[in-house]
Amino acid sequence: MRDRKLITAALPYANGPVHIGHLAGVYIPADVYARFQRRLGKDVAFICGSDEHGIPITIRAKKEGVTPQDIVDKYHEIIKKSFTDLGISFDEYSRTTSKKHYEVSQDFFRTLYNKDKFIEEVSEQYFDEQANEFLADRYIVGTCPNCSNENAYGDQCEKCGSTLSPSELINPKSMLSGNIPVLKETKNWYLPLNEYETFLNEWIIEGHKNDWKPNVYGQVKSWLNDGLKPRAMTRDLNWGVPVPLPNAEGKVLYVWFDAPIGYISFTQEWAEKNGKDWNDYWQSENSDLVHFIGKDNIVFHCIIFPAMMKAHGDYIMPTNVPAFEFLNLENDKISTSRNWAVWAHEYVEEFPGQQDVLRYALLSSAPETKDNNFTWKDFQTKNNSELVGIFGNFINRVAVLIHKYYDGIVPEGNVNAPELAEITKAATEVENFLENYEFRNALSAMMNLARFGNQYLQTEEPWKTIKVNPEKAANSLFVAAQIAVGLAQISEPFMPFSSEKLLKMFNVSQLNWKEIADEKILIKTGHQINPAELLFSKIEDETIEFQIQKLENTKQSNKKTNPKANPMKDEIQFDDFTKIDLRTATILTAEKVEKADKLLKFTVDTGVDVRTVVSGIAESFTPEECIGKQVMILLNLAPRKIRGIESQGMLLLTTKPDGKLSFVTPDEKVENGVEIG
Repeated sequence: MRDRKLITAALPYANGPVHIGHLAGVYIPADVYARFQRRLGKDVAFICGSDEHGIPITIRAKKEGVTPQDIVDKYHEIIKKSFTDLGISFDEYSRTTSKKHYEVSQDFFRTLYNKDKFIEEVSEQYFDEQANEFLADRYIVGTCPNCSNENAYGDQCEKCGSTLSPSELINPKSMLSGNIPVLKETKNWYLPLNEYETFLNEWIIEGHKNDWKPNVYGQVKSWLNDGLKPRAMTRDLNWGVPVPLPNAEGKVLYVWFDAPIGYISFTQEWAEKNGKDWNDYWQSENSDLVHFIGKDNIVFHCIIFPAMMKAHGDYIMPTNVPAFEFLNLENDKISTSRNWAVWAHEYVEEFPGQQDVLRYALLSSAPETKDNNFTWKDFQTKNNSELVGIFGNFINRVAVLIHKYYDGIVPEGNVNAPELAEITKAATEVENFLENYEFRNALSAMMNLARFGNQYLQTEEPWKTIKVNPEKAANSLFVAAQIAVGLAQISEPFMPFSSEKLLKMFNVSQLNWKEIADEKILIKTGHQINPAELLFSKIEDETIEFQIQKLENTKQSNKKTNPKANPMKDEIQFDDFTKIDLRTATILTAEKVEKADKLLKFTVDTGVDVRTVVSGIAESFTPEECIGKQVMILLNLAPRKIRGIESQGMLLLTTKPDGKLSFVTPDEKVENGVEIG
């Protein structure tokens, strides 16, 4: 095995927060693996950063009416803090708008250009004449040719998962204007992926048929069987890394060209800060490169990026790409656009001090080989039954009993007790599973040690034997203390916050993995431990119901035809409605109310009488605009005084998208006093 581990995690788009799908499918497994490799004594560089040049960034910026830089600055900080709060132990978390990244990705492009690795091609691309710009693939929507989804993007159909090109869409339209785009000539630089088919077949299809995950291997094999085509490595955009060539104004590097180079530029940033040589990690055969990604990124990390690195010539290839499938939420696909997600930053706020509960729950449901599902009820069960009922219960019993009977000092016991072999067994199983990227099995092996500890205490019953056989009771708690410290050590990659608490509770230091597996005695007789501390607490039904209701509110909100509409008011009965007297009326006079910027005073002909009404609409209308307008009035509203003026009724208005008010009026002029209902 190589001594150096370069571990990368897919760069999250800085156009929104991180959700549990991202955590379960990439970041928590990657963190477990990185922490474990450090415990093995490996030289680890765990690298990630925000992808700030993707089309989703510009789409979000247009929606919010701000610049792309505003968007990435906001979400980079939110994402970075979420990772820190959840214990994701990146050695470097950077961003693709950094100066170093621009330099490294432009230099990479120039190297390929100078080696004649690109094809320079003039082609017809979709152009929005109204917006006066070429359309990136994500700015084109149309009907998917494979599943007939009418909202497929120019690069992918999110319904069936097909990878597309804009020319394949049926009835394409521009997302910028809604118009049908035209084809216009433009020049771009293409990487001829077809020239790397032999290399990719030899390296992956032959070289990794026995050690790569079937979902990764199968997808790559399918792509290669279909035959690869040249792919543009530049785009006509104004947001991204500029193409470093003369006469390339208005062109940037394709986001999937510059984003994976971020792994390299971020490693360089980290190396400079820590006195390391980045070449040792990217250009040495003594390094293992492992990419943690979701299944939607397989083609980029297993075909396009390796082809780029092969074309460059100086870089190692990944040893493994353990891509995960997708995590669903309450039996529905997680969707950022529909707000159907559990957001990492909200979880940290709403479940303070319970980061490890989420880590544990997501690892136990990790979508390793197929899509999996997260439910709040299952989350509650995993916490209450497993973390509280098994893991926490065992630890608490051991610490409490040692304090109760031995004043917190580990008693004497049999250093050759057969039960101690369970610690070595658990450490060995966890190691084997993690080396093969089997995170759920590794977590189960750790939890099985806690189960064994509980069963052992239940069988030994030291609280009973202390009275009749104190030597046996002492041995029982000596063995139990070894298991507890074994759990403190083995749980660290999975639950780092709880592991830290456990190490402090038992007053021990962190060991490397070999010491855990080889040493029978992890805490010696006579060692003083600290008082028991609650590791996990029961999560009540009310807490879970609150989270379920949040999702239900989201579901109802998604049904709105107008997302900005306020929620429905409390339900009324039919008899309540019949009490309302709505009439047509005409405004006769209008004037401003003194010392009140928002108020207008009206005299209104209701057909029943002429009365005074005061309304806070002066920011939307001048008095002159209102005179003579036929309106609708709530006639039988009890009078009330506003600024000393008795107002006798309420005019009906609604709010327009720009925030201005608009009168609710009849389509045609009718007599005043006509009832509405």
